[in-house]
Amino acid sequence: MGMSYRRYLHGERVYGCSKCRTHLATIHSMISRAFTGQHGRAYLFDVVVNVVEGEPCDRPMTTGNHTVRDIYCIKCGTTLGWKYDKAYEATQKYKEGKFILERNLLVDVQ
Repeated sequence: MGMSYRRYLHGERVYGCSKCRTHLATIHSMISRAFTGQHGRAYLFDVVVNVVEGEPCDRPMTTGNHTVRDIYCIKCGTTLGWKYDKAYEATQKYKEGKFILERNLLVDVQ
């Protein structure tokens, strides 16, 4: 495995990993704050950087079954949330390709 490079984000609000402060997303890529994760409140993002995706798995959620991948910080390996690969309910298709980051696992970097 080669060396991994981290992207640094700029903007009025940047969210980072709570353990190592690696940049993950900006307020401008946030779609919704109305989600719940395993640790409480969670945010839906269109674009997330500096993460590694796990293997896809089917998971039953409150909004139906989804195929998701856990996402981990590229620097410290902390589990941060998940990425939606597939939604089986027609009303949930908008989530496909989007990311959930759990609020309790984030810090404001800027």
